[in-house]
Amino acid sequence: MTIHTIKSTRRSFLAGAGLVIGFTLAPKVFSANALEGVQAGGAETLSAMNAFVKIGADDTVTVLSKHIEFGQGPFTGLATIVAEELDADWSQMRAVHSPADDKVYANLMFGLQGTGGSTAIANSYDQLRKAGATARAMLVAAAAAEWNVPASEITVSKGRIMHAGSGKESGFGALAAKAATQTPPAEPKLKDPKDFVLIGKELPKLDTLSKTNGTAVYTLDITADNMLYAVVEHPAHFGATVKSFDDSEARKVAGVVDIKQVPQGVAVYADNTFAALKGRAALKVEWDLSKAETRSSDQLTADYAKLFGEKGLQATHNGDVDKAFGAAGVQSLEATIVFPFLAHAPMEPLDAVFIKRPDGSVDVYNGAQFPGMDKNTAAKVLDLDPSKVRINTQITGGSFGRKAQFGSPYMQEAAAVFGATDGTRPLKHMWTREDDIRGGYYRPMYVHKMRGAMDTNGQIVGWDQTIVGQSIMGKADLDDSSVEGASDLPYTIPNLRVISHNTKLEVPPLWWRSVGHTHTGFAVETFVDELLQKVGKDPVEGRLALLQKEPRHTGTLKKVAEMANWGSPIPEGRQRGVAVVKSFGSYVAQIVEISLGEDGTPRVHKVWCAVDCGIAVNPNVIAAQMEGGIGYGLGAVLFDAITLGEGGKIVQSNFHDYRSLRINEMPAVEVAIIPSTEKPTGVGEPGVPPVGPAVANAWRRLTNNPVRQLPLVNVLSA
Repeated sequence: MTIHTIKSTRRSFLAGAGLVIGFTLAPKVFSANALEGVQAGGAETLSAMNAFVKIGADDTVTVLSKHIEFGQGPFTGLATIVAEELDADWSQMRAVHSPADDKVYANLMFGLQGTGGSTAIANSYDQLRKAGATARAMLVAAAAAEWNVPASEITVSKGRIMHAGSGKESGFGALAAKAATQTPPAEPKLKDPKDFVLIGKELPKLDTLSKTNGTAVYTLDITADNMLYAVVEHPAHFGATVKSFDDSEARKVAGVVDIKQVPQGVAVYADNTFAALKGRAALKVEWDLSKAETRSSDQLTADYAKLFGEKGLQATHNGDVDKAFGAAGVQSLEATIVFPFLAHAPMEPLDAVFIKRPDGSVDVYNGAQFPGMDKNTAAKVLDLDPSKVRINTQITGGSFGRKAQFGSPYMQEAAAVFGATDGTRPLKHMWTREDDIRGGYYRPMYVHKMRGAMDTNGQIVGWDQTIVGQSIMGKADLDDSSVEGASDLPYTIPNLRVISHNTKLEVPPLWWRSVGHTHTGFAVETFVDELLQKVGKDPVEGRLALLQKEPRHTGTLKKVAEMANWGSPIPEGRQRGVAVVKSFGSYVAQIVEISLGEDGTPRVHKVWCAVDCGIAVNPNVIAAQMEGGIGYGLGAVLFDAITLGEGGKIVQSNFHDYRSLRINEMPAVEVAIIPSTEKPTGVGEPGVPPVGPAVANAWRRLTNNPVRQLPLVNVLSA
């Protein structure tokens, strides 16, 4: 069977004894950057230094990334770490996805292979430094044996192995096979960070070229001879199931091959995508709503508010909050803030390709954020031993948390659709944009009730916060992801109480880029700002006074204030807002400058951003992630909400009513990275939380209207 991509025959399926990366994995489709500069041939073309580093006869160094590349930079980051300790030249470096293996390639923070929580560099930093140093030591040992010289006299620089005394010199490739037979050191010597050559430097991303010239291979690019294309008709109400369906008209559509009911809905199989979509549109499905969510978003908000007076789950309780609010002369402020459901809306919707091999095993090609989980789920649905399922992870057009799901519900559907066939034809299962927007697994809606108390000296002496919403983890007790950023409030407030209520509804919840900080960061930073304004304190100086025990918060806040020249005159008709949020181990402070747009909504002109994320492995990647997080978070706070209409029916369906930030709406962004000797922390998500409250704070100061409900466009048009 020949597998190829629809873009170019040069990316043909590598069958038989094709390119082998350390394991007998062929056949497999590799991303374009894995093909460029790495010669195809037999297994002898690459030698394995360890599970993460493979060296080719042409001196190329291929890093097997245990983390999926969907634009956030792990290919470049992990390759940088390896190259640093290996003393390779950057031009030698390549990266491909590793095999699916929850033991060898486990995320050290999860215990299984997976990408999420901004952990790619953070959990791999020490591990990949050791992998690079191990490979270097084995190459040096091989050179010492080959040249009959002491290993201590050998140096490595920019991908060349040298012995000054004899004048001998070699590239990596010539010694790779011999090096692979050397005994790896138990504890390889690592560089002192002061001697870093590549870490901390501006290096070109490994995946940029292929993604900009169109040669990168995504799951949608993969096709096969005689392939089936399948889409599923889903209900418009969460929790609904198929009661009956009439497929008579759908079967008349040219190209439609079959129609079958699956647990998730009704699947339409066709010879091409157009026929599958046209056939699905012709289906008549009657849905059983007996267990469906039929409340509207407004009804859910009202039901959530009823929980404020009930006993909840205690997340934090320091001091005597009730006494603080009852003290003589105390001023108080209250606010209720409503956060909507949010879809992830990555550019590439969910998709997967299934191919049954002659021995009964199945190859799956997909953007696997948790490949081991996808593998086990597919095996269970298809009633196969997991050893009979091979996950081939593809680069992916975004995720923002959407593909990181316990139990792999998308894979359950895709495998069920494939399993309902006889398996003789390869199958591509796809979600459309509408499927994606209406598919659930949203950032849950939350309602916060806030109370703040200030004494006669203008000090914040009491803080009382109640958070109502679904538990992303499905817990009956306290879910830390619901209260993170509030229960561990960085501000010094002597009397602090945070309560959480878990709600039950049929809308499936999921983490969304920056998880709990998506709403707690907004609630905390807007309320602190409002309290400071009420007592006449500057937003930056007031925060600094409350952050005296938090030096890294303080450092980022001072830096961003310096960048924006805080306190200097602001152009007429504009205002500025500030916010500082720690998430995923990183500290990010942002200042925004806004004006009132012609349509009455905020126009964001400039964002200054300071980030402390420990050692900056790739400064350009960090800056890009801050910029991307700002754009993503800004689009959400201004425009985005998934709403349930009358009877609980999903309202939004595509980018026209759930839209991303437009290019002309993207503000200028200036990013500063705080120098640090701390180990690297996350950067994929921490850029998101501060931008929303910074905009809301600027908006309140510009219009004197605090933001109590998101998105802003809905409130302003009401």
